[in-house]
Amino acid sequence: MSQPIAADPSARLPRQIPYIIGNEACERFSFYGMRNILVQFLVSSVILAYLPEANREGAAKHVFHSFVIGVYFFPLLGGWLADRYFGKYNTVLWFSLIYCAGHACLAMFEASKTGFYTGLFLIALGSGGIKPLVVSFCGDQFNQSNKHLAKVVFDAFYWTINFGSFFASLLMPLFLRNFGPAIAFGIPGALMFIATLIFWLGRKQYVRVPPTRGEDPDSFANVSRTALFARRGGQGRPGLLVAAAGMATAVLVMLCFAIGPSFWPEKFDFVISACIALGLVILLGGIGVSMQLDRARGLHSDAAVDSVRAVLRILIVFALTTPFWAVFDQKASTWVLQGRTMAMPEGLWWWPGWLVKEAGQMQALNPLLIMLLIPFNNLVLYPLLRRIGIEPTPLRRMGTGIALAGVASIMAGLIQLNLDDGAQTSLAWQIAPYVVLTLGEVLLSATALEFAYSQASTSMKGVIMAFWYLAVTFGNLWVLLANVAQHHPSVVDGLAAAGYGQNAFFMFFFAGFAFLAAFGFAAYARTYPMQDNYRVA
Repeated sequence: MSQPIAADPSARLPRQIPYIIGNEACERFSFYGMRNILVQFLVSSVILAYLPEANREGAAKHVFHSFVIGVYFFPLLGGWLADRYFGKYNTVLWFSLIYCAGHACLAMFEASKTGFYTGLFLIALGSGGIKPLVVSFCGDQFNQSNKHLAKVVFDAFYWTINFGSFFASLLMPLFLRNFGPAIAFGIPGALMFIATLIFWLGRKQYVRVPPTRGEDPDSFANVSRTALFARRGGQGRPGLLVAAAGMATAVLVMLCFAIGPSFWPEKFDFVISACIALGLVILLGGIGVSMQLDRARGLHSDAAVDSVRAVLRILIVFALTTPFWAVFDQKASTWVLQGRTMAMPEGLWWWPGWLVKEAGQMQALNPLLIMLLIPFNNLVLYPLLRRIGIEPTPLRRMGTGIALAGVASIMAGLIQLNLDDGAQTSLAWQIAPYVVLTLGEVLLSATALEFAYSQASTSMKGVIMAFWYLAVTFGNLWVLLANVAQHHPSVVDGLAAAGYGQNAFFMFFFAGFAFLAAFGFAAYARTYPMQDNYRVA
């Protein structure tokens, strides 16, 4: 048996790594630069001028969350193309060019609904397509001799993401205000072009791992297919029937969207319908596979079958995080719209009034706080909890993160009640929910990936990443569904009778939803069978 290669203390960072880091820095500025001004542009643009003014905020939120759904759905496509056909380098390069075209559309078609929405689709496709690949492509550049340097690079990756997000969130609202949408959307486009150029310049130095072309016999899909179709003497195939019911129901949902029967909600557009259909396939398909998974033993290795079962358990964990993402992504939609109705602070010595001129700039707090809270948690909070006898396990951190999203949404709701009462409210009050929500993100997001990687075998880690991105997709689906429901005449009349504004009710509803998910998460965590699938050194 071959012995593992010892790490070389004198090993240097691979020469191609700066190209990947530079690409990531520019791409993240590009993405957050356009994303974080999208809602504030839409509510005052000619794109939504056909709507009554009272309906534009709801429409802007719908467009934004539909866009985010696409960003976190298309990683499935990018990962599949890279794995099956083109490899990571080619897939990243080609999707980056699509990404650049999308930015160009935003900058050029600010007054064209068709052109602007085409740009959003291309950015969602491009950004989502490269999302699961850049980090893993970076990992491909290391070998056994220099793998100890990989952690330094991945730490730099995370800081790069937040560094780019911070400056994009801080500056782009000012460019939109002072120079207009063509410049404000054009600058992120220029950064994406630079990102693509930097990535291309390193082409001769990259290590390129060839695509697997779907040849793994023990892949998640192959094991699941065997479990559903395998026969066992004297027994039926109830799991196959459940999975087939999921597919049939999904097809029925899409037919309802296409035909538009009287009972089908008029505002259930393609995005909502497709997400509901996908959710049914995953839910009922997962249940069906779980019911018959042991039938795959003997046809696949026990390790492969156990890994699929681990993925199915992790799916439940990820599903319970979706209310967190429903709250989290509203900081770029509902919270920005709330901030536009608040007063800029005056007379506060600590408030950077010389710099902060727009409510959308408050989003810069999130990446800034992440850069502060991660070392604070690791160096202060977690050791303190252990000292008083509380072990901050991954499941405890994740459950707390979901609950903190509920607390942040209550804070935002209380601010909204104050605004609805006609009181002039300082924008500085939004700092509190941003701090609480960002603490929740730090506890949940990084921990969830660490947890999932420890629970799944090496061959299943790609599947885990795909389902993790889908958790964000379904979180934003909850927002779209709630946005449709809150504009239903019966809901509008009920809120008016109770004396609640729609926005305040929206925030309190999602707070309750997050608390309910946190309670369910805690209950499931008590019975979850923890595993350790880290590789042996």
